[in-house]
Amino acid sequence: MARRKGFDTADEMRSFLYAMEGAIRNMVEEIQKPVDPELSGSGRKAELQSIKQTASDTKEMFRMRMEVENMLNELDENGEVGDDRDFSAGFAEEFSK
Repeated sequence: MARRKGFDTADEMRSFLYAMEGAIRNMVEEIQKPVDPELSGSGRKAELQSIKQTASDTKEMFRMRMEVENMLNELDENGEVGDDRDFSAGFAEEFSK
């Protein structure tokens, strides 16, 4: 039985970032395609809605990519990814637990 390489979080995060780059490029290409001028009515509306959804998905993908980049930077600098803290409850509530 062949031994599998151990899981390296930093390497996998870099692979994920690379895959996201390709996905973002593909989505941008889809947005840049012109709408068929022969479409009218509901067909045109559906095409425009599809473009709008792709743009929204692309924006979310950019946010996700930035988060992963930040996590990777933390991992490279500190050797671990820091915990996100929620301070919305306030100082006393946070430390009363």
